[in-house]
Amino acid sequence: MEKKEQCILSVRDLGIEFRSEGGWRRVVNGVDFDLYKGRTLGIVGESGSGKSVSSMALMGLLPKLASRIASGSAIFYGDGKPVDLLTLDEKAMRHYRGNHLSMVFQEPMTSLNPVKKCGAQVVEMLRQHEKVSDKEARSRVLDLFNEVLLPRPEKIFDSYPHKISGGQKQRVMIAMALVCNPSIVIADEPTTALDVTVQKTILQLLRSLQQKHDIAIIFISHDLGVIAQIADDIAVMYHGEIVEHGEAAEVLHSPQHPYTRGLLACRPPLDRRPLRLPTVSDFLEGKEASADEAPAFEPSDDVPLLSVSHWTVTYPIKKSLFGKVKQELRAVDDVSFDIYRGETLGLVGESGCGKTTLGRSLLQLIEHSSGEVTYKGERLDRLSPSKMRHLRTRLQIIFQDPYSSLNPRLTVGEAIAEPLKVHHRSLTATQRREKVLNIMEQVGLTPECYNRYPHEFSGGQRQRVCIARALIMEPELVICDESVSALDVSVQAQVLNLLNDLKRRYGFTYLFITHDLSVVKFISDRIMVMQKGKMVELAPADDIYDHPQQEYTRKLIDAIPRV
Repeated sequence: MEKKEQCILSVRDLGIEFRSEGGWRRVVNGVDFDLYKGRTLGIVGESGSGKSVSSMALMGLLPKLASRIASGSAIFYGDGKPVDLLTLDEKAMRHYRGNHLSMVFQEPMTSLNPVKKCGAQVVEMLRQHEKVSDKEARSRVLDLFNEVLLPRPEKIFDSYPHKISGGQKQRVMIAMALVCNPSIVIADEPTTALDVTVQKTILQLLRSLQQKHDIAIIFISHDLGVIAQIADDIAVMYHGEIVEHGEAAEVLHSPQHPYTRGLLACRPPLDRRPLRLPTVSDFLEGKEASADEAPAFEPSDDVPLLSVSHWTVTYPIKKSLFGKVKQELRAVDDVSFDIYRGETLGLVGESGCGKTTLGRSLLQLIEHSSGEVTYKGERLDRLSPSKMRHLRTRLQIIFQDPYSSLNPRLTVGEAIAEPLKVHHRSLTATQRREKVLNIMEQVGLTPECYNRYPHEFSGGQRQRVCIARALIMEPELVICDESVSALDVSVQAQVLNLLNDLKRRYGFTYLFITHDLSVVKFISDRIMVMQKGKMVELAPADDIYDHPQQEYTRKLIDAIPRV
């Protein structure tokens, strides 16, 4: 059978507009693609490129008052006779949505109802489209939970979303998407927030389900490494248009458009450690990528800047009637390590391994149970709150989510200046403004940004604001807690380059926490691997990758998506 005869969805000249102050603004323009039964189309591009908006249009999920289909057609061939999905009213679209097309959303925690049990939500989806008894619905959903490899399906059926892990929540979302046997599944960034090991299993799961049920998949991502693991065909989107389209092998190995080449190049390589990562803008502007290698780190002092000994953090998980702890969780379990001045120590591990708890407890933001932490010869764990508050000018943290860590009511200039108001009260308003403008320039923010609010910025720009806020106090040690994990790979490259530039210029020391092993190899001098609260391996970055000593470390490295 020829490929043409298997086409299940044909999109032509799709144009989408959003309402703005000046009228209507075109956000998707002239998009064409075909989707074939049993094949996966990977749509890749940065945030704002139009990839998610295009898929929402196919599902009829765009806001009616704020958006409109300006042009084009989306002919679906899977229901007997061809139908243009873009022309259906809400009632007709409801028949196709779920029965023929379904969607796996990016963030399962916000997509699942927090006050309904997981099983009930999937049952509700099934009963919207089919007349089945309670018993049959439960049986079918449990069978599906087994099929998506959920452990203890009966327990998860009766669990609320907050009681299961991120990977399990994503499997529930996949089960919900498949419960009515659709012809097309649209997966919108379904692995972005997941660990590499969980990401790998989700991608394998989607592949196996596709082969079993002959489903067509549209897989949306900003990472060509992830797309390479699952896509048969690839469409690259840039500024609302498809700039490159073809079979996966052709696009990945012989990219024609500078933007595609940039997306491929800005992923941190695993076979070497460049001084700087290429960025998409370099390729669009025709700049040559630097071939310089990062020099090996040599500590300038024999004495560590920060020394951690037998550090343990526990949480009570079961108490008696009178409040006595009967069972506890060791989130951080007897961890010891040193960080030297000017070094970047990477801390890597899966979600729940204790890496964030470790970072925050070292700064006394979370209480510890036992152990010692010494900064420049001073025991942090023995300091009074007032002395610790004073010392935090030298010890800063950059949080994972820049949007939630910035006050939405403060302008960017006010947010960056806030630490100066607390710790340097003698400075005048003019002096504070000068310092803020100076650090904004250092992190690549223009003076025009000073009076704008966080919601007016992109994710990468907000992360630069958080970096400026942390660095304005001229700290010696900065803890970066998953500070690039939510960013597009192209923006991620810019922020990683920025952190390295600032480190070389000001001599910062970093504890860099992440679950992304390709990122941690690029930026780290040494890497510490954590598993279930324990440190399982600590060695120079190249040694960890070339000669991992632990099976767990090998498993993490094997799960890294490769083109």
